[in-house]
Amino acid sequence: MTDQSRPDSLTGAELRALSGQGAIKSFQKHTVIVSEGDETDSLYVILSGRVKVFVADESGKEVVLGTQGAGEYFGEMVLDGGPRSASVMTMEPSRFVIIPKHKVRDFLRGQPDFAIRLIEMLIRRSRALTVSVKSLALMDVYGRVARLLLELAEDDRGKLVIREKLTQQDIASRVGASREMVSKILKDLASGGYLSITQKRITIHKAPPPHW
Repeated sequence: MTDQSRPDSLTGAELRALSGQGAIKSFQKHTVIVSEGDETDSLYVILSGRVKVFVADESGKEVVLGTQGAGEYFGEMVLDGGPRSASVMTMEPSRFVIIPKHKVRDFLRGQPDFAIRLIEMLIRRSRALTVSVKSLALMDVYGRVARLLLELAEDDRGKLVIREKLTQQDIASRVGASREMVSKILKDLASGGYLSITQKRITIHKAPPPHW
């Protein structure tokens, strides 16, 4: 099932067309599908499950760039033949269609509408990366946490809910901070009535202040 609420999700027709271009493969939770620096040779379409996209340094410290679910895809940089710019790991058991580079090019030649959507997606990701770099450079940790929470929140019958179950370490990895600092910020926001956390699911009751 695809999540059509996300702008990068494939339509049912696109998913069916792409599924015929490659091989279907399943992976267990916490499997690294691609590694930063690897040769770029395939596009991955997520049929089920969820993955995180991250970069890491030599010591193992990582920053999560985002997560993706069913109907989305990664590895689109296969088009330039350069190395992988990030690593991707499954967050739960997942299934993918893995499409070789030459078939991706052939598919795009025959599907100009999809090619345009791919370009638009790349632009969105580039814009998001610019915002993230700006945030890391100019915002304090509180500002980065507040921005992330508001970005992830979705309307659920009048409430702002973050559907993805996030640990404090998950949030810390996305904003480039320590888990202890994130824990303090979340506790302060909960005490102030801005949010509540139940079984790792965050509900935002009112927008966090711009500064703490």
